[in-house]
Amino acid sequence: MSLPTNRRILSGMRSTNPKLHIGNYEGALRNWVELQNSGFEMFCMVADWHALTTMFENPQDVSVNAREVAKDYIAAGIDPAKSVVFIQSHVKEHAEFHLLLSMVTPLGWLERTPTYKEKVLDLRKSLVQKLYSRISELIEADSATKLREEIESIHADDGGLASAAVGLSDSLTNAALSLQHDFTRFEQLLRECEIGFGKLDTILERKDPSSVSPRLSQAMVETSLGIHELRTILDSEQEVSIPYGLLGYPVLQTADILLYRPHGVPVGRDQAPHLEIGNDIARRFNNLYNVEVFEPYKYMIPEDENRAKLPGLDMRKMSKSYDNCIYLSDTPDETAAKIKSAFTTPTKMRKTDPGIPEGCAVCQYLKLYSPDWERQWAEDVAGERGCMQSKQELTEVINEFFRPMRERRAALDDATIEDILRDGEARARAVAAETMESVRQAMGLR
Repeated sequence: MSLPTNRRILSGMRSTNPKLHIGNYEGALRNWVELQNSGFEMFCMVADWHALTTMFENPQDVSVNAREVAKDYIAAGIDPAKSVVFIQSHVKEHAEFHLLLSMVTPLGWLERTPTYKEKVLDLRKSLVQKLYSRISELIEADSATKLREEIESIHADDGGLASAAVGLSDSLTNAALSLQHDFTRFEQLLRECEIGFGKLDTILERKDPSSVSPRLSQAMVETSLGIHELRTILDSEQEVSIPYGLLGYPVLQTADILLYRPHGVPVGRDQAPHLEIGNDIARRFNNLYNVEVFEPYKYMIPEDENRAKLPGLDMRKMSKSYDNCIYLSDTPDETAAKIKSAFTTPTKMRKTDPGIPEGCAVCQYLKLYSPDWERQWAEDVAGERGCMQSKQELTEVINEFFRPMRERRAALDDATIEDILRDGEARARAVAAETMESVRQAMGLR
């Protein structure tokens, strides 16, 4: 590989989890190590500020996670003697540059970015789950049903009261059923619940208090509190759970990259659009201040992108939230237990049944880690091997592949990683400070 004049590369991962999984290795770390060993100057950042966009309620976890992620970098083969390993928040120039770039970045650019749309969708899903859990608890507590039973037990001359109670109970039940499929319909039904409760309350206010049973009063209180809580969650979460940091994420990401004026950024083909705004912001900065401080950076897409699409153990996307990961720091026994329960061809009930390797997580992993994967796949298709044989062979090869990484990680203590991070901070800050001097000069700031 012929190296460019500027050999600097910037990449990073968010510290939302204290453990990186083999999907992180195949999708990013493997490529970083190859670039490092090819002679590029790697700047490997742990993006703790970016993690705060979704973990702002638990900043202490982000800080602890950052050290563990750095350990995984080193374990995977990043050599701190060759590459710069640092935590984003330790280099304060990231914050200053983010602030200055936020002044020149149009709001419309940010609202159109794929990252913002995806993160808002993720937060909406989280809100739906929170609401669904609470409304399920309310229905299990049966307060609405108790309310209906109490009112239906009243004499027929209170039919209006009974009808209002039935309507409220039905709205609450239908809200739960609609929530996960139609969020707009849920909001409408919640309003119906509030209106229905208001009708009940008005009717009861006109009745003789002595005719209202204690059980009815209690059911009314429980239902009122439940509806109020749902509305509070809905209103507060929609207002609060989408922070500015989420909208401004691409600006901070651009500051992270441009601070080091790199030749390129390693990225998967499907993620390249997320970085386009960075070059747009760089061009806008140059044009606004009539300078050439920043040159466009390249998207360094790996030749073998199949490795970056390693599925989880259940064939879904590998993710901590799905509990379908093998972590770099897992022990051999933990890895074996996870592979034992991994997804295989559903129709392969017996050894002689033909397998479908493309839809089998075990076969997908064999393709990456076994030198004999073509024979193993052929035998699977021909019904000449059972799933347990494939799992046993995968366990052996994958544990051997990650053995050196696990040994390196076990040898890293907290003091050693702090020394590595302090050195990385100093080296990163030297470059960042030089860039910021050019930025201030271009903007005429003193």
